[in-house]
Amino acid sequence: MPTSGGPGAVGVAESGAPSVPRARSTPRPRPGGVPARSRKAGRWAKVAQRIVPDDLQPEVLRVELTELGDAFRAYQRRPEPDLAVLAELHERKARAFALWADVTGDTSLREEADRAAAAARTTREMDANRHGVPVGGGGPVVERLLTRGQGVHVRSVLEHVRADSPFPEAEARLAVLMLTLRAARAGTGNVTGQDLSGWLQGDAERVLQALADAGWLLLPEDVTADDALMSRPEEPTQVTVPTLIPTQPRPFFFGKVTRARLSGWAQKVVGDRKLRKKKAGAATRLLAVYTAAHSRPDGRLGGAGEDGDGLALDTVASFCGLRPEEVAEHAGLLVAAGWLEEEVDTSGERLRGRLAERVLPLSGLL
Repeated sequence: MPTSGGPGAVGVAESGAPSVPRARSTPRPRPGGVPARSRKAGRWAKVAQRIVPDDLQPEVLRVELTELGDAFRAYQRRPEPDLAVLAELHERKARAFALWADVTGDTSLREEADRAAAAARTTREMDANRHGVPVGGGGPVVERLLTRGQGVHVRSVLEHVRADSPFPEAEARLAVLMLTLRAARAGTGNVTGQDLSGWLQGDAERVLQALADAGWLLLPEDVTADDALMSRPEEPTQVTVPTLIPTQPRPFFFGKVTRARLSGWAQKVVGDRKLRKKKAGAATRLLAVYTAAHSRPDGRLGGAGEDGDGLALDTVASFCGLRPEEVAEHAGLLVAAGWLEEEVDTSGERLRGRLAERVLPLSGLL
């Protein structure tokens, strides 16, 4: 057991060796003669690796800096990030450090405040991108299935399907899209009979066999298209898309999480309950996919580039396996299914319209 005595007494450590107490050092003052240790708290009060002087005035600033340091440390212990909370912390830090700079005349504190303000703006923008709402904009926050970056990836996949599908018909294009998303990372992917029949209804076996015969798709040895249609979730069929095998030049690159997110997004679109209820065919569902992927956060179709609003009708038709003059009919079916708002216009060789409110979570965030 250690012994204690008066000042300068020698104690005995648990190991039995004598221990000599260290002389207490006086905390070094910060510039301006302010002590560096928070004596009232009995501990170091720190924020952003800076020590908060215990006699800093005004008192409300000292308290805010101390609590802000605690808040940042608590945020770092959160199991999941929350960009809205982090942006608020950066904004608090910017205000507090700006006042601290005014009080002390320390220019480095002013620089820290400016960095915090910039971090707050960037974090707000990241949060807005994630939810698909304008920074500082009004309106309800919509929980989006895709981020803006994932929206870019999905549009690259759609363009690949539009340009490189081995067959022009809508049923084949729909199968190519869904199988491409399943196999986008490794060149292979699992499918079940429920997947295939859900995408293609009665055309599933014919389309799958045609893709296999064309060499676009490889089925496992001794597995026929009919066998694939009979596969169950516990024993799916692994299919291969040769052009997506990593040893080949690849049309796009994204990670495992993004691949799963894009595939899930497409499945939600193609399997939309109201589209199923209306018995929407492959071309109509492809149009649903294309309009969702090419819409702004507010649901309007197309970007705001030189061509104005809307989507080029010939490009839309090409992706969907339609003629340009047929797009209006299928857009009308999407209106009837509550996918698009009623103000759909196909004049001037462009498709103009807006996603219905219920579809906004699926927007591609142009």
